[in-house]
Order: sequence, then structure tokens, then C-alpha cells
Amino acid sequence: MKELCVPAKLEQLDPVLAFVSNELENAGCDAAVQTQIMIAVEEIFVNIFSYAYPPKEGMATIRMQIEGTPAVAQIEMIDQGVPYDPLQREDPDITLSAQERGIGGLGIFMVKQTMDEVSYRYENNSNILTIKKALGR
Repeated sequence: MKELCVPAKLEQLDPVLAFVSNELENAGCDAAVQTQIMIAVEEIFVNIFSYAYPPKEGMATIRMQIEGTPAVAQIEMIDQGVPYDPLQREDPDITLSAQERGIGGLGIFMVKQTMDEVSYRYENNSNILTIKKALGR
């Protein structure tokens, strides 16, 4: 499993996305699937640097592997911030207008809708959010 460890800061978003994109391109990932994965990774990383460590700063680790036939990408997004399982949050009612919906939750809802599998665990004082997505069409 390849790994990237960076400060959980906005300035690290581009290196995180480059790390994931490079691995997906090397695996011959379908462009539409790559876009979905990149949006999911961006959403999760933004949540980490926005909410995991306030008011201080911390680190984020991205672990990634691609294996199997057909190939499946597994990406773990890890932080040692405030324990929080975003999958326990109730999905937003997307039938309501933006003004009627509560704030927040749309990003993780989108991740759950576009990835093949999304799971969370709290282990060794770490939040670990795992996404999996088949790389074919």
C-alpha cells in the first residue's frame, strides 16, 4: 500500500490529489471513474483539514492500493483528530431546495453515492475513512 503523510492544511490538497491521480493514471483508470474518485478524495481531505483538529493543526495520511481483476482502488484517509464517523450522519433530503435543507452533509452523501464501498473505523486513536471503487467503466 502506498502512503502519503501531509499536514492537514488547504495547501496540501494539490499534493494529495496529485498522489492519488498519479496512482490512478498508472493503473489505467477510466477517466470518468478517476473524476469520481478525485472528487471523493478532495471532499474527505477538505473535511479533515476543516474539522478534525480545530483549533490546532495535525496530520493526514492517505494510503492507497490498487489490486484485483478487475482492478479496485482502495483509499484510506486517516487523521488523529476528533473522533467522528461521517457515515452516521443522516443523509440530506435532496428533494428539498438548498434553502430548506440543513447545512452540511452533502459532500459525504455524494461520496457514498459515487463510491462502490465507504466504511469508517476508529482505531489506535485514528479516524480511518476507507473508500473503494472499481476502476473500469
